[in-house]
This record gives sequence, structure tokens and C-alpha cells, in this order.
Amino acid sequence: DLVDWQKPLLWQVGYLGEKYDEWVHQPVDRPIRLFHSDILESLSKTAWYMVFLVWTPVVLYLSWVSYISLAQGNTRLFSSFTTEYSIPIHKYCFPFLFLLGMFLWSLIEYLIHRFVFHMKPPASNYYLITLHFLLHGQHHKSPFDSSRLVFPPVPASLVIGFFYGVSQLLLPKVLGLSVFVGGLCGYVVYDMMHYYLHYGSPKKGTYLYGLKAYHVKHHFEHQKSGSFGISTRFWDHPFRTLIPEETFEKEN
Repeated sequence: DLVDWQKPLLWQVGYLGEKYDEWVHQPVDRPIRLFHSDILESLSKTAWYMVFLVWTPVVLYLSWVSYISLAQGNTRLFSSFTTEYSIPIHKYCFPFLFLLGMFLWSLIEYLIHRFVFHMKPPASNYYLITLHFLLHGQHHKSPFDSSRLVFPPVPASLVIGFFYGVSQLLLPKVLGLSVFVGGLCGYVVYDMMHYYLHYGSPKKGTYLYGLKAYHVKHHFEHQKSGSFGISTRFWDHPFRTLIPEETFEKEN
């Protein structure tokens, strides 16, 4: 009764104030409409396979560009500081740079999920509550809304463009591109895995079965701890955000 489900929720949730945090972590199995505008509403939804169809060709193309550029033999590390002691980067380094990008993405995925998606907006701040609901709150409120389990390509392109710019600023052009494309591949894997953890049926005892059980507990029991990394539990260990193992293992 706190919101009118017949109207878009995005502009209502900010008025919940101190009730918002409890309300958003009480899941429902029903679709959510966010916007009055049909165009904005359509841009906030996407089928899971669109992520794969849109970004996989980009990953393949940029991987080819990176490898060919490295093969020219003109890429050197630290060349802006010293010419004599700069380190040449050969084409055989591309797989390692690619994997480094995927590894860095797993960390970024964890940090964004924990500190942005799971921030607790001040009860008095209408706009931060609204932003939280737009970014992630709506997913916790309606975790079975299949149209909002992956990031729509249009808003995703803005975020991906930002990370591309950062990679070009921090690293030499080809090196930055090589690491970036690995991170982009990591993002595609992350979004595909997130959908699968909600709708897939992995075989009991497999890695994906454990991840699915872990993610389900995050949604329905431990919304504020654990499973901040969707594709791996690795970062939950050093950051000490694991779901309490005794209850997890007992129920398994």
C-alpha cells in the first residue's frame, strides 16, 4: 500500500523516506514500470541475448585491432618517461592483457555492486532514493523481471564509453585498448551469468550451482552482504563480505 502499482514507481519511491530501505528489500514477483514515457520505459528494458548480440562483435573487432596493432612492434611501456629503458610489448602479450582486463572488471563489478548499487540512500534525500531504485533497487524489488536482468545497450554504451576513456588516459593507446576489450568481455560474461543465475538450472554440485545458490541467498536472505561479485565470489574473501558460511553450508 506504500506505492500505487498502477503508476510508474520511479517518481514514487523517493517519498517513502525511512520506509524505503525495508520496502525495497521485500521482493515481489511482478513487473515494474519505471517511467511515464513509453520510449524511456523501452530503453530501460532488454532481452538477455541483446547484450551478447551487441557487444560480442565489438569484443571480437577490438581484439583483432589490438592484436594487429601490437604485431606492428611499435608499442612500448614507459616510453613517455624514458626511451632507453622503455619495455617493448609484443603481440604475444595480448592474451595476458586481455585476461588482466577481465580480472580488473571482476574487481570493478564488485566495487560498483557493493558501494553504488547497495548504497543506503539517506531517508531524507528524495533524489538519492530515486537514483538507487533506478540503478539497482528495482532489481531487488522485482528479481524475476526478466526484462531488467541485464544492462540495456543504450545506457550501457555510456558507461562503457567512460571506461574506454579512462583506459586511454591511464595506459598507452594500444595497451589501454587491449585491457579495455578484456574488461568488456568480462562485462558480457557477467551479464550473461547474472541472467543464468536467475533463470538457469545448473546441475547440483557444479560451480554455477554454487553461484546460483549464493546469489539467491543474496536476494532473499542477505541483501546487504555477499554476492557483490556476480560472476565470482573471489572478491568477497579479501573484502570479508562472504555470506556466513555456516548457514550457507548447512542449507546446502
